[in-house]
Amino acid sequence: MFLALKEMSRAKARFGLLIAAIALLVFLILFQQSIQSGLLTSFTGAIKNQSAPVLVYSVDGQRVLQASIITPQMDGLVRSADGVGDVSPIWQGTFTGSPGGDTATDESFDTTLIGYEAGPDGEGLGAPTTLAEGRLPSGPFEAVASAADQERGYAIGKTVRIVPGDLEIAIVGLAENVQLNVSPTLFVSSETYLAAVGAVNPDAGAPPPNVLAVDAADGVSDGQLVESINDQSLELDALTRSDAAAKTPGVAQVQQSFTIIFLLYALVVPCVTGLFFLIVTFQKANALTLLRAIGAPARRLVSSLLLQATIIIAAGLAIGILFYLPVSQQTLGGVPLQFEGRAVVLWSLALLVLGLGSSLFAARRVLRIDPVEATTGGGVGR
Repeated sequence: MFLALKEMSRAKARFGLLIAAIALLVFLILFQQSIQSGLLTSFTGAIKNQSAPVLVYSVDGQRVLQASIITPQMDGLVRSADGVGDVSPIWQGTFTGSPGGDTATDESFDTTLIGYEAGPDGEGLGAPTTLAEGRLPSGPFEAVASAADQERGYAIGKTVRIVPGDLEIAIVGLAENVQLNVSPTLFVSSETYLAAVGAVNPDAGAPPPNVLAVDAADGVSDGQLVESINDQSLELDALTRSDAAAKTPGVAQVQQSFTIIFLLYALVVPCVTGLFFLIVTFQKANALTLLRAIGAPARRLVSSLLLQATIIIAAGLAIGILFYLPVSQQTLGGVPLQFEGRAVVLWSLALLVLGLGSSLFAARRVLRIDPVEATTGGGVGR
């Protein structure tokens, strides 16, 4: 240990640069992890964080909430399936919303409205489950907004005007991670949603629901309920809540793209660490040969090398995570980031193991040192 620390203290710049390189890579990996999670949440958070355990789409909708249409015949088939408990319609549409408060603003956004059958307390199948502030919509023309959209004006106490039609919806609550399609999202009662449709297009009439939210009867699992509903008709596409989010078109492609990026990052760290120690081993070949000649055990030299690798990787991890922490609390372009604790632990363990494993190549060079070479001027690799 003394040998390892002494060498590091004498070459602060060399080892400091390696620590900085690893810290930068760790920061980039974790930052990309947050971006991936934030993107997926912005696409499907409203599906993942609502109360219905099973969602039933029409097959023609291809698992896109707004594209699905549930006909009265489909509704009847779902309600008659074995194991079905409560059934509730859900509507979803994109409107032009202009957020304002005491003073209206000319700025407007494509705003997603999700309508569900809310009870007197705002509860119901399809209600947001991650309420962070305020309350659920318990009356007409009230909404719960995504907490990530506060900077755009979607905050408690503000009013969103749906244009055309000038229908005003008051925001009474905020929920975490409930965006849909990376746009401001409002959960409203079914009456409010239908009123918004009528305000924009008075001749539209009452639209059919886009999906059905279904709860299982007592003793029936969500998986059994999905099978029972899908057996009713080839036109029905029932999915559990988690599957509905994961199988939304585009989600798998985003995950695959980021997986490739993460694999490249995971290869860079061990390559940098292993190459660094291999070069250092060659550079101090004569010193290592002399140490072996005067009786220093190879085991001690190898342990010193691995200790240096452990310190460098641990320091790089700590610094990278320290810089990642404040960045992970930000919102970028409407995409909410969050601290990925599980990713931090997994990547830390993976990079530590990979980094130490790559350092073993340098350790092999140390083990191959012949003490006799100290009398001939030879060194490692000569």
